[in-house]
Amino acid sequence: MLFLRSTGPEDARNSLWVVRVGDDAPTVLFDSSGAADGALTRAEKARRERMREQASGLVSYATDPDCTEVVFALDAELHRIDTSDGSVVTMRAAPDVFDPRSSPDGGSVAYVSGSTLRVTDGQSDSIVPGTDEPSETVSWGAAEFVAAEEMGRGRGFWWDPDGARLVVCRVDTSAVPSWWISSPETPAMSPREIRYPAAGADNADVQLWIVDPANGPQLRVDWRQGEFEYLADVRWGDALLCTVQTRDQRVRAVLSIDPGTGSVTEVQRATGEEWVELFTKTPFPTDAGLLTIVDDATTRRLARDGVAFSDASVNVRQLLGVHEDHVLATVTTDATNSVLARIAQDGSMELMSSEDHYVSGVVGGGTIVVSTARLDGETTHEIQWSDGSVTGIDSHAASPGFPCTPSFHVVGDRLLNVAMCLPHGHDGSPLPVLLDPYGGPHAQRVVRARNAYATSQWFAEQGFAVVIIDGRGTPGRGPAFEREVWGDLAGPVLDDQIDALQALASSRPELDLGRVGIRGWSFGGYLAALAVLRRPDAVHAAVAGAPVTDWRLYDTHYTERYLGHPDEYPEHYAQSGLIADADLLTRPLMLIHGLADDNVVAAHTLTLSQALLEAGRSHQVLPLSGVTHMTPQEQVAENLLDLQRDFLLAHLS
Repeated sequence: MLFLRSTGPEDARNSLWVVRVGDDAPTVLFDSSGAADGALTRAEKARRERMREQASGLVSYATDPDCTEVVFALDAELHRIDTSDGSVVTMRAAPDVFDPRSSPDGGSVAYVSGSTLRVTDGQSDSIVPGTDEPSETVSWGAAEFVAAEEMGRGRGFWWDPDGARLVVCRVDTSAVPSWWISSPETPAMSPREIRYPAAGADNADVQLWIVDPANGPQLRVDWRQGEFEYLADVRWGDALLCTVQTRDQRVRAVLSIDPGTGSVTEVQRATGEEWVELFTKTPFPTDAGLLTIVDDATTRRLARDGVAFSDASVNVRQLLGVHEDHVLATVTTDATNSVLARIAQDGSMELMSSEDHYVSGVVGGGTIVVSTARLDGETTHEIQWSDGSVTGIDSHAASPGFPCTPSFHVVGDRLLNVAMCLPHGHDGSPLPVLLDPYGGPHAQRVVRARNAYATSQWFAEQGFAVVIIDGRGTPGRGPAFEREVWGDLAGPVLDDQIDALQALASSRPELDLGRVGIRGWSFGGYLAALAVLRRPDAVHAAVAGAPVTDWRLYDTHYTERYLGHPDEYPEHYAQSGLIADADLLTRPLMLIHGLADDNVVAAHTLTLSQALLEAGRSHQVLPLSGVTHMTPQEQVAENLLDLQRDFLLAHLS
């Protein structure tokens, strides 16, 4: 079993580790401490941003099917490791190696360099013919923005099982609007052009080709079929399968492709009134049929060939794989947990982990790796080998340095899940309240995992009662709960924050509802600004980090899933946006934004700030030079916490 890990909590540089059956502990297979960590290519920077990768050193790698070799790019060079003895070879390759992948037979490595696809055997390296088009808007082998940011597809080429051919994405962004990311702190630097598919705009044109590495593109696959807009996933195993979506995301289909003729057969279709979700690791072919995840009216379930078969009373979080003729998945028995489940072909289910924990896992080669997050200690990692033996992997993560002991509550008419953090040893006297939400789709904050509360508990130790609420739209409670935000990302989300806080305060005297602040980032930043604009009676100060303020400035795939196309549903965008509410501000508001953010661009904050100024509304703006949507810089991240604390305490005193 291979994995990435640093040497300790103060070390951000990952190395590659290996552990084998019978080993007492993992050993380092490749030590990246000597790597120069030089300038990253634009493609690698974008990949890390889409993956929210904050580490350095070795951060990604690929293997052949049997894990006999590992390939990766480091310091702009291509490396291959023999896992049997740890020997490392630097392969001949072009500069700017990106996303290298071994062929299944181990004879070649394909990778992207610039906008072209290349193949090397270690001695000779060449461009795949036909992938070096003389166009600044065309690239071969890399995922387009919305696939990587929103669909979970971070790659753009796949080897066939024999290693003789590839299926490759050709991406043309010429129809996508050009936006410009500038660096005001370095006025001599030219702005950087990005192609950003904002809501309602054209997406990139994504073609799919069967490619011979020696002779280039051979056959174009018509995956659109006159209906589909998004290529969400490609899997080439015993069959070549593609998952596709329509522009409105109300149809998701699985297509089977004949790689010899390019003919397309639709093997499965799911439809939804609002939208149909995408799920990682699906579709998953088995001897018994094609496994996917489907939503019925109330429950997210496993399905075989489109027919749901798992327990209708339990929501499936993720399909992990097949082990000993059983399907392994993670499920929820209440919205705050994630439980490992063993599901038989008839749908009967056996829970394999505690319902008090939050479990994730991977399955392969007859082996299961289970990671268990708990409230009373660090996350543990356990390898359950195919021979029945078990190996534990020690965590190198730091302890938060203070107890993280949130209390859990279910409150209000909608039975919303809430976690609350108080200062350690607090005497029960009233405290200023800090709402600390994300609050939006696809992200859950109230979970049974200690590390989810480290920052919230830090704020509690500064003198707040911190309240985290998962309202409508958040996952864990089933598809109907998630879909209640369709058409309105403001009203239901904000109502649930206020209603849950007031319901909780009726039984918790520590909560001083006369002093309520809110902080958040991204969707959480949007929710923070929304709260002081529309509910100044209930929320008295806000820190909004990288907020979406105008949904027409956010990307097609995410935004249109919840609000529809802006030409068709302009009222959805009007009621969910913040700019028109600028004259409502009567409470302290701090806006924070990274000027290098290419996901939620700084125009969101600057446009709202301009509207606030024109309305004569006092507010603060903190621009972060050179910072993207993440804040991986240690000094920036630490000082941001201090500044937020000071701002909130000053206005909630």
